[in-house]
Amino acid sequence: MEKRTAGEKGSLGHMDFSIFFAVLLICAFGLVMVFSASYYYAQSEWHDGYYFVKKQIQYLVLGFICMLVLSRIDYHKLEKLKTAGMLLSIALLIAVLLFGEERNGAKRWLEIAGQGFQPSEFCKFAMMLYIVSFMAKYPSRMKDFAHGVVPVLLMILIICGLIMLQPNMSMAVSIALMGGVLLFMGGARISHLLILAVAAVPMFFLLSLEEYRWARVTIFTDPWKDPLGSGHQLIQSLYALGSGGLFGQGLNYSRQKLLYLTYGESDFIFSIIGEELGFIGCVLVMSAYFFLIYRGIRTALKCKDRFGSLLAGGITVVLAIQVAVNIGVATSSIPPTGQTLPFISAGGTSLFIFLAAVGVLLNVSRNTARI
Repeated sequence: MEKRTAGEKGSLGHMDFSIFFAVLLICAFGLVMVFSASYYYAQSEWHDGYYFVKKQIQYLVLGFICMLVLSRIDYHKLEKLKTAGMLLSIALLIAVLLFGEERNGAKRWLEIAGQGFQPSEFCKFAMMLYIVSFMAKYPSRMKDFAHGVVPVLLMILIICGLIMLQPNMSMAVSIALMGGVLLFMGGARISHLLILAVAAVPMFFLLSLEEYRWARVTIFTDPWKDPLGSGHQLIQSLYALGSGGLFGQGLNYSRQKLLYLTYGESDFIFSIIGEELGFIGCVLVMSAYFFLIYRGIRTALKCKDRFGSLLAGGITVVLAIQVAVNIGVATSSIPPTGQTLPFISAGGTSLFIFLAAVGVLLNVSRNTARI
């Protein structure tokens, strides 16, 4: 991959419309599922069955506008914002600890202009931008542990450390995993990555020693050992998926959304999809994500310069990890994390930021080789 000259930057091709339409389709489906999953709860809690749908539409409109704008802005300009993005991320995470809104015993939200904002969602992409910019600028350093891996590792540790203080261990682990994949993409030695992985295992267990964290880490293996406590949500999620069968109960006919399964409109919306649309519906949703991830990887591989390639790969990695984590939690394959299903779950911060990231990905796709 050669770095483009100034003249080449002006001669961009068409964006990958398959990515655009895939995201549009997933978002439209998500709007339907948010309405179905949230209506009863919203009516019960806010006396407005359309509460979540109206908020979702607002963020969809803003997100698509941002996506279309970013798809027209040369992604190389983002490289100049890497340091500002990291400093803003650190400032926002500190602000959460000092002034954040506490929900369920954790400070993860800031209220800005009357709207809830989760800084950790922004920090994922800001950190990714910083890392890929560093790796694109210093490709020869990535084989050197001290001068290539350590600077990246320090940024990961700073962000993860601040997120752990909220506390939000699941998000910190996801970001650390993302950082490891980015290092691999950037050309870090496998031996160096193995050293980091071995060092991370005892650190993970050490940080999990607090009783409530250890309960969350282990409950997914047998949620029935605490059916009325920490295992309740996972049990209801499995009931939803199991009762859906092959073809589902039918759209809007979920029983678990009737206040049995909490966060059915957000963290556990995949369970409601499984209950209402069955195994077939789940497979179709996962297929849409696989297609989107495939197109992201293809964009990364065909991009004409290293920064664009790593940036497209980084966006795709963030998306892929979050999809895998959300579905893994819903199926009780991994510990509960509280992360949304991109483009589908109710959640304004996540929806807006992922749509903005897709806008950048679309811009990178304009600079792919026509093979």
